[in-house]
Amino acid sequence: MPAELWVTVLMGVAAVLFAGALGMAGLGVSNVVSPFLVEVKEESAGGVAGAGSVVVRKLGVINRRFMWPGYEDKMRRSLIKAGEPKTYKPEDIMALQEIGFACGLLFGLVLMNAIDFNLAWSLVVALIGLFYPLIWVNDQVSKRHLQISRALPFNLDLLTLSVEAGLDFTAALAKVVEKGKAGPLREELALVLKQLKMGKTREEALKGMIARVDLPALSQFVTALIQADKMGTSLGKVLRIQSTQLRIERTQRAEKLANEAPVKMLFPLIACIFPTVFMVLFGPIVFAFMYGGAAG
Repeated sequence: MPAELWVTVLMGVAAVLFAGALGMAGLGVSNVVSPFLVEVKEESAGGVAGAGSVVVRKLGVINRRFMWPGYEDKMRRSLIKAGEPKTYKPEDIMALQEIGFACGLLFGLVLMNAIDFNLAWSLVVALIGLFYPLIWVNDQVSKRHLQISRALPFNLDLLTLSVEAGLDFTAALAKVVEKGKAGPLREELALVLKQLKMGKTREEALKGMIARVDLPALSQFVTALIQADKMGTSLGKVLRIQSTQLRIERTQRAEKLANEAPVKMLFPLIACIFPTVFMVLFGPIVFAFMYGGAAG
Protein backbone atom coordinates (compact mmCIF):
# COMPACT_ATOMS: atom_id res chain seq x y z
CA MET A 1 0.00 0.00 0.00
CA PRO A 2 2.72 2.58 0.79
CA ALA A 3 4.40 1.78 -2.56
CA GLU A 4 1.16 2.42 -4.43
CA LEU A 5 0.74 5.66 -2.48
CA TRP A 6 4.22 6.82 -3.46
CA VAL A 7 3.53 5.99 -7.12
CA THR A 8 0.31 7.99 -6.96
CA VAL A 9 2.09 10.95 -5.38
CA LEU A 10 4.90 10.86 -7.96
CA MET A 11 2.40 10.65 -10.79
CA GLY A 12 0.55 13.65 -9.36
CA VAL A 13 3.77 15.64 -9.01
CA ALA A 14 4.77 14.70 -12.58
CA ALA A 15 1.37 15.79 -13.85
CA VAL A 16 1.68 19.13 -12.04
CA LEU A 17 5.22 19.68 -13.39
CA PHE A 18 4.10 18.74 -16.91
CA ALA A 19 1.18 21.16 -16.70
CA GLY A 20 3.54 23.86 -15.43
CA ALA A 21 5.96 23.18 -18.28
CA LEU A 22 3.14 23.45 -20.81
CA GLY A 23 2.03 26.70 -19.20
CA MET A 24 5.55 28.15 -19.30
CA ALA A 25 5.98 27.02 -22.91
CA GLY A 26 2.65 28.59 -23.83
CA LEU A 27 3.66 31.80 -22.07
CA GLY A 28 6.99 31.83 -23.93
CA VAL A 29 5.28 31.26 -27.28
CA SER A 30 2.78 33.99 -26.44
CA ASN A 31 5.59 36.39 -25.59
CA VAL A 32 7.19 35.69 -28.96
CA VAL A 33 4.04 35.58 -31.10
CA SER A 34 2.25 38.57 -29.58
CA PRO A 35 4.93 41.15 -30.48
CA PHE A 36 5.18 39.58 -33.93
CA LEU A 37 1.42 39.98 -34.48
CA VAL A 38 1.59 43.57 -33.24
CA GLU A 39 4.37 44.35 -35.74
CA VAL A 40 2.38 42.73 -38.53
CA LYS A 41 -0.62 44.94 -37.70
CA GLU A 42 1.59 48.04 -37.66
CA GLU A 43 2.96 47.25 -41.13
CA SER A 44 1.34 49.31 -43.87
CA ALA A 45 0.89 46.20 -46.03
CA GLY A 46 -0.70 44.05 -43.31
CA GLY A 47 -1.75 40.43 -43.79
CA VAL A 48 0.66 38.02 -45.44
CA ALA A 49 2.70 40.84 -46.99
CA GLY A 50 3.08 42.50 -43.59
CA ALA A 51 4.14 39.20 -42.00
CA GLY A 52 6.68 38.72 -44.79
CA SER A 53 8.12 42.19 -44.20
CA VAL A 54 8.46 41.52 -40.46
CA VAL A 55 10.17 38.18 -41.10
CA VAL A 56 12.62 39.79 -43.55
CA ARG A 57 13.40 42.57 -41.08
CA LYS A 58 13.93 40.15 -38.18
CA LEU A 59 16.17 37.96 -40.29
CA GLY A 60 18.01 41.07 -41.45
CA VAL A 61 18.82 42.00 -37.86
CA ILE A 62 20.48 38.61 -37.44
CA ASN A 63 22.36 39.00 -40.74
CA ARG A 64 23.72 42.36 -39.62
CA ARG A 65 26.22 40.58 -37.35
CA PHE A 66 27.61 38.32 -40.08
CA MET A 67 27.54 40.55 -43.17
CA TRP A 68 30.95 41.30 -44.68
CA PRO A 69 31.80 44.97 -45.47
CA GLY A 70 32.29 44.50 -49.23
CA TYR A 71 28.79 43.09 -49.69
CA GLU A 72 27.28 45.80 -47.50
CA ASP A 73 28.95 48.69 -49.36
CA LYS A 74 28.09 47.35 -52.80
CA MET A 75 24.49 46.57 -51.88
CA ARG A 76 24.00 49.92 -50.14
CA ARG A 77 25.16 51.75 -53.28
CA SER A 78 22.82 49.66 -55.43
CA LEU A 79 19.87 50.33 -53.14
CA ILE A 80 20.59 54.07 -53.14
CA LYS A 81 20.72 54.07 -56.95
CA ALA A 82 17.44 52.13 -56.97
CA GLY A 83 15.81 54.76 -54.73
CA GLU A 84 15.79 52.51 -51.65
CA PRO A 85 12.72 50.45 -52.69
CA LYS A 86 10.52 49.45 -49.76
CA THR A 87 13.16 51.00 -47.45
CA TYR A 88 15.22 47.82 -47.77
CA LYS A 89 18.70 47.71 -46.25
CA PRO A 90 21.63 45.48 -47.30
CA GLU A 91 20.88 43.00 -44.53
CA ASP A 92 17.27 42.76 -45.75
CA ILE A 93 18.45 41.85 -49.26
CA MET A 94 20.67 39.17 -47.73
CA ALA A 95 17.62 37.89 -45.84
CA LEU A 96 15.65 37.76 -49.10
CA GLN A 97 18.51 35.79 -50.67
CA GLU A 98 18.43 33.29 -47.80
CA ILE A 99 14.65 32.91 -48.06
CA GLY A 100 14.92 32.58 -51.86
CA PHE A 101 17.58 29.88 -51.52
CA ALA A 102 15.50 27.89 -48.99
CA CYS A 103 12.29 28.20 -51.01
CA GLY A 104 14.12 27.39 -54.25
CA LEU A 105 15.72 24.32 -52.71
CA LEU A 106 12.39 23.08 -51.36
CA PHE A 107 10.61 23.70 -54.66
CA GLY A 108 13.48 22.09 -56.57
CA LEU A 109 13.37 18.94 -54.42
CA VAL A 110 9.61 18.60 -54.92
CA LEU A 111 9.86 19.28 -58.66
CA MET A 112 12.79 16.92 -59.31
CA ASN A 113 11.13 14.21 -57.29
CA ALA A 114 7.89 14.67 -59.26
CA ILE A 115 9.56 14.46 -62.67
CA ASP A 116 11.98 11.75 -61.51
CA PHE A 117 15.17 13.76 -62.09
CA ASN A 118 18.38 13.70 -60.09
CA LEU A 119 17.77 15.66 -56.88
CA ALA A 120 21.09 17.46 -57.36
CA TRP A 121 19.34 19.60 -59.99
CA SER A 122 17.36 21.18 -57.17
CA LEU A 123 20.53 23.15 -56.34
CA VAL A 124 20.12 24.97 -59.67
CA VAL A 125 16.64 26.09 -58.63
CA ALA A 126 18.02 27.07 -55.22
CA LEU A 127 20.74 29.19 -56.87
CA ILE A 128 18.08 30.95 -58.95
CA GLY A 129 16.25 31.78 -55.73
CA LEU A 130 19.53 32.94 -54.18
CA PHE A 131 20.39 35.40 -56.97
CA TYR A 132 16.86 36.59 -57.78
CA PRO A 133 16.89 39.42 -55.16
CA LEU A 134 20.11 40.76 -56.71
CA ILE A 135 18.51 40.65 -60.17
CA TRP A 136 15.47 42.47 -58.75
CA VAL A 137 17.64 45.24 -57.26
CA ASN A 138 19.50 45.72 -60.56
CA ASP A 139 16.17 45.84 -62.38
CA GLN A 140 14.96 48.57 -60.00
CA VAL A 141 18.13 50.56 -60.75
CA SER A 142 17.54 50.23 -64.51
CA LYS A 143 13.90 51.30 -64.21
CA ARG A 144 14.83 54.34 -62.12
CA HIS A 145 17.57 55.35 -64.54
CA LEU A 146 15.10 55.10 -67.43
CA GLN A 147 12.57 57.30 -65.60
CA ILE A 148 15.24 59.91 -64.85
CA SER A 149 16.51 59.86 -68.45
CA ARG A 150 13.01 60.46 -69.78
CA ALA A 151 12.24 63.25 -67.30
CA LEU A 152 15.59 65.04 -67.59
CA PRO A 153 14.97 67.03 -70.85
CA PHE A 154 11.66 68.49 -69.62
CA ASN A 155 13.02 69.46 -66.21
CA LEU A 156 16.19 70.90 -67.76
CA ASP A 157 14.09 73.03 -70.13
CA LEU A 158 12.07 74.28 -67.19
CA LEU A 159 15.24 75.06 -65.23
CA THR A 160 16.70 76.91 -68.25
CA LEU A 161 13.57 79.03 -68.72
CA SER A 162 13.50 79.89 -65.03
CA VAL A 163 17.15 80.99 -65.00
CA GLU A 164 16.77 82.98 -68.22
CA ALA A 165 13.70 84.66 -66.71
CA GLY A 166 15.93 86.14 -64.00
CA LEU A 167 15.71 83.67 -61.11
CA ASP A 168 18.83 82.52 -59.32
CA PHE A 169 19.73 78.82 -59.30
CA THR A 170 18.05 78.00 -55.97
CA ALA A 171 14.81 79.77 -56.90
CA ALA A 172 14.83 78.16 -60.35
CA LEU A 173 15.38 74.75 -58.78
CA ALA A 174 12.46 75.38 -56.42
CA LYS A 175 10.30 76.23 -59.44
CA VAL A 176 11.31 72.97 -61.14
CA VAL A 177 10.45 70.98 -58.00
CA GLU A 178 7.11 72.76 -57.80
CA LYS A 179 6.10 72.50 -61.46
CA GLY A 180 7.99 69.40 -62.58
CA LYS A 181 6.49 65.99 -63.17
CA ALA A 182 6.42 63.60 -60.23
CA GLY A 183 9.15 60.98 -60.35
CA PRO A 184 12.62 60.05 -59.13
CA LEU A 185 14.30 63.07 -60.78
CA ARG A 186 11.96 65.46 -59.02
CA GLU A 187 12.69 63.69 -55.73
CA GLU A 188 16.44 64.05 -56.28
CA LEU A 189 16.11 67.75 -57.15
CA ALA A 190 13.95 68.28 -54.06
CA LEU A 191 16.67 66.68 -51.96
CA VAL A 192 19.31 68.95 -53.56
CA LEU A 193 17.11 71.98 -52.82
CA LYS A 194 16.70 70.88 -49.21
CA GLN A 195 20.48 70.48 -48.82
CA LEU A 196 21.06 73.95 -50.30
CA LYS A 197 18.64 75.45 -47.80
CA MET A 198 20.41 73.62 -44.98
CA GLY A 199 23.70 75.35 -45.86
CA LYS A 200 25.50 73.00 -48.23
CA THR A 201 27.30 74.52 -51.17
CA ARG A 202 25.94 74.05 -54.67
CA GLU A 203 28.89 71.85 -55.61
CA GLU A 204 28.47 69.55 -52.59
CA ALA A 205 24.74 69.12 -53.16
CA LEU A 206 25.12 68.44 -56.87
CA LYS A 207 28.00 65.99 -56.38
CA GLY A 208 25.87 64.18 -53.81
CA MET A 209 23.16 63.76 -56.46
CA ILE A 210 25.74 62.38 -58.92
CA ALA A 211 26.86 59.81 -56.34
CA ARG A 212 23.28 58.78 -55.53
CA VAL A 213 21.99 58.43 -59.09
CA ASP A 214 25.14 57.40 -61.03
CA LEU A 215 23.62 58.11 -64.45
CA PRO A 216 26.01 59.36 -67.19
CA ALA A 217 23.56 61.84 -68.74
CA LEU A 218 22.78 63.43 -65.38
CA SER A 219 26.44 63.38 -64.34
CA GLN A 220 27.42 65.22 -67.54
CA PHE A 221 24.78 67.90 -66.93
CA VAL A 222 25.70 68.38 -63.27
CA THR A 223 29.43 68.47 -64.03
CA ALA A 224 28.81 71.26 -66.54
CA LEU A 225 26.89 73.22 -63.89
CA ILE A 226 29.72 72.81 -61.38
CA GLN A 227 32.33 73.92 -63.93
CA ALA A 228 30.24 76.96 -64.88
CA ASP A 229 29.87 77.87 -61.22
CA LYS A 230 33.64 77.62 -60.67
CA MET A 231 34.62 79.59 -63.77
CA GLY A 232 31.93 82.25 -63.46
CA THR A 233 30.31 81.38 -66.79
CA SER A 234 26.74 82.49 -67.41
CA LEU A 235 24.50 79.77 -66.03
CA GLY A 236 21.75 80.47 -68.57
CA LYS A 237 24.07 79.83 -71.55
CA VAL A 238 25.36 76.58 -70.05
CA LEU A 239 21.83 75.37 -69.35
CA ARG A 240 20.71 76.26 -72.86
CA ILE A 241 23.62 74.31 -74.39
CA GLN A 242 22.95 71.29 -72.15
CA SER A 243 19.23 71.42 -72.93
CA THR A 244 19.89 71.46 -76.68
CA GLN A 245 22.37 68.60 -76.36
CA LEU A 246 19.89 66.49 -74.40
CA ARG A 247 17.18 67.02 -77.00
CA ILE A 248 19.58 65.94 -79.75
CA GLU A 249 20.57 62.83 -77.77
CA ARG A 250 16.92 61.99 -77.13
CA THR A 251 16.17 62.25 -80.87
CA GLN A 252 19.17 60.05 -81.70
CA ARG A 253 18.10 57.50 -79.09
CA ALA A 254 14.58 57.39 -80.59
CA GLU A 255 16.01 56.90 -84.09
CA LYS A 256 18.25 54.11 -82.82
CA LEU A 257 15.31 52.30 -81.23
CA ALA A 258 13.29 52.73 -84.42
CA ASN A 259 16.11 51.22 -86.48
CA GLU A 260 16.41 48.27 -84.08
CA ALA A 261 12.68 47.47 -84.28
CA PRO A 262 12.80 45.50 -87.59
CA VAL A 263 15.66 43.35 -86.31
CA LYS A 264 13.80 42.59 -83.08
CA MET A 265 10.66 41.71 -85.03
CA LEU A 266 12.51 39.27 -87.28
CA PHE A 267 12.57 36.30 -84.90
CA PRO A 268 8.83 36.45 -83.92
CA LEU A 269 8.03 36.87 -87.61
CA ILE A 270 9.99 33.78 -88.64
CA ALA A 271 9.10 31.63 -85.62
CA CYS A 272 5.41 32.50 -85.20
CA ILE A 273 3.86 34.24 -88.19
CA PHE A 274 5.46 32.52 -91.19
CA PRO A 275 4.62 28.95 -90.04
CA THR A 276 0.99 29.97 -89.54
CA VAL A 277 0.80 31.57 -92.98
CA PHE A 278 2.34 28.47 -94.59
CA MET A 279 -0.16 26.23 -92.80
CA VAL A 280 -3.09 28.33 -93.99
CA LEU A 281 -1.82 28.53 -97.59
CA PHE A 282 -0.43 25.05 -98.15
CA GLY A 283 -2.42 23.04 -95.60
CA PRO A 284 -5.47 22.53 -97.85
CA ILE A 285 -3.21 21.67 -100.82
CA VAL A 286 -1.33 19.02 -98.86
CA PHE A 287 -4.61 17.66 -97.44
CA ALA A 288 -6.14 17.41 -100.90
CA PHE A 289 -3.01 15.78 -102.34
CA MET A 290 -2.82 13.15 -99.57
CA TYR A 291 -6.48 12.27 -99.10
CA GLY A 292 -7.92 13.32 -102.43
CA GLY A 293 -5.78 10.77 -104.32
CA ALA A 294 -6.71 8.02 -101.85
CA ALA A 295 -10.39 8.80 -102.31
CA GLY A 296 -10.00 8.72 -106.09
